[in-house]
Order: sequence, then structure tokens, then C-alpha cells
Amino acid sequence: MKKKYENWIGRAVDKSLVRDLLWLSIPILIYAPIYMIWFIFLEKHTFSHYSVIHTAIDDMIPFQEIFVIPYYTWFLYVSVTLLFFLLSLDLESYYKNFIFLATGMTVFLVISTLFPNMHMLRPAVLPRDNFFTGLVQIIYNHDTAANLWPSIHVYNSVGTMIAVHHSKKIGRVGEIISDLIGISIILSTMFIKQHSVYDVVTALIMAIVLYIMFYHTSMLENFCRGQEEKLALRYN
Repeated sequence: MKKKYENWIGRAVDKSLVRDLLWLSIPILIYAPIYMIWFIFLEKHTFSHYSVIHTAIDDMIPFQEIFVIPYYTWFLYVSVTLLFFLLSLDLESYYKNFIFLATGMTVFLVISTLFPNMHMLRPAVLPRDNFFTGLVQIIYNHDTAANLWPSIHVYNSVGTMIAVHHSKKIGRVGEIISDLIGISIILSTMFIKQHSVYDVVTALIMAIVLYIMFYHTSMLENFCRGQEEKLALRYN
């Protein structure tokens, strides 16, 4: 296993690798607690006014509890993919993916702070009683129906799919699997009544704008190249 990993990343597994991986993980270690503290504050704080988000299409989408599985999968899908880029030393994919995710998540926090919003999409009583509805109820119990626009589940899933397609270390099969997971997560947000179609569409628009900025301009190219050069110098 160790030998395969060494061949995969092109360097020995030693103290210098551990040091470099810890150094590369600093952005995550800094941003993650900031995001969580801010998000928890929004969840616990009661604003004086909430804008109710709703579209006519929302009423046409049936509640389907089976989609709770891809909804939960999101947590692993996004984090494991970013961790893969880190451990494979695919720095361009790692930094672009992280900056893409962090930017959208920060926009979400700002919107939720300045424009508190909520939904009334959840069924008052779940239509069935089974294992999957039990999982849905856990989400309802721990995640309020407020501050859900734009959908971070959708935005981060699109960002992860984009990063996988741009990575040189993931083949065609990996891209297809990633797309299937990502699309199922996006659909799940609407079928378990966690997000409005409006949340989904606005998240997609935000993802497209930031995709163009980060993947089709030179905005991050010099930064990523500089990080790769720094890593090479430290190793050599």
C-alpha cells in the first residue's frame, strides 16, 4: 500500500510529506471552524423577519424519502473528493476546488445574514413511516427550515463535479460516477423538501459564474503554479 502511494504521488512517504500535507491543509483548518461558527450562529439566532421562498414548481415535486440517501452522501462526496486532491498532491485541483467551495459558502453566509430566508416546504406529517423517512426526520430535527438559499448542497456538488472533470488524476469512469452522485444529490434537495427550486437554480447560476472566474480565466493560474513550485522546492 505504501509503495503504491509513493508511486502514485511520485515521492517517498516520510516526515517531509507529512509536513507538506499539513501545510497544504491549513486553508481547510482555518476556514472550516469559521464557517461552522458563523453557520451555527445563523441557525441559533432568530431574526425579526424572514423572506419566504417558494415557487409553483415546488408544489409539483412529490416527496420521495429514498432521496435522503444521496442527500446524506453529499457530506462524504464533497469532503472525500477534496481530500483526494490533497493526498494525491494534485495542487491545481485542490486549490481551485477549495477556493470555489469556500467562495460560494461565504456568499451563502453573507446572504443568510443580510437577507434571512425560510421555507414552508416540509410536509407537516411525513406520508410514510419507514427507515428513510426516519433519516429525513433527523435532518428536519437538526437543520432548521431557515437560511437555505442558495443551496450549498447543490453548489458544492456542482463544484465537486467540475473539479473532478478538470483533474488529471481521475479518469472517465471516475467522472461518470461523480456526475451520477452529484446529480442525485441535486435532485435529492428538492425531493426531500429541503430546498426550493429557486434555491437550486440560483445555486447553479452562482456555480456557473464562479466556474468561469476560476476555471476559464487566469485568476488562479499564477497562484496554483506558484504553490506547485513552492512544493517542488521544499521537496527537492
